[in-house]
Amino acid sequence: MDFPAVNASLNALATILLVAGFVLIKQKKEEAHKWTMLACFLVSSIFLVCYLIYHYQKGGGTRFPADHPTWLRITYYVILISHILLAIFVPLGAIVTIRHGLKGNREKHIKWAKVTFPIWLYVSVTGVVVYWLLYQIPPPS
Repeated sequence: MDFPAVNASLNALATILLVAGFVLIKQKKEEAHKWTMLACFLVSSIFLVCYLIYHYQKGGGTRFPADHPTWLRITYYVILISHILLAIFVPLGAIVTIRHGLKGNREKHIKWAKVTFPIWLYVSVTGVVVYWLLYQIPPPS
């Protein structure tokens, strides 16, 4: 299985679901928002399992190709570091936000969502960007 491609696809799907959930709640479609966000959490959970399996099997991280220009390497590491640091928050933030939503604690749900949503969205988008930078940019000729 091509775990990096699967993981990037799961991150892309999570991004779509996050944006759809945001649009749905702005349209006051609370039931659709709830199920969309639960689906997003499921997709992100599957991503996490696949990510951990891949890195366990591989025995660590993946090095950025040495033949790419320095500016691209720096860009990659800035995105990667911010992605990793913020990704640490997402599981806890998502669980707390979802829990408040499901329990009807509207005020706390909104308070947490205002922090969790942009971080989760950033992590999902940059997950795809990291994949693209690492695996899809051809080496210079």
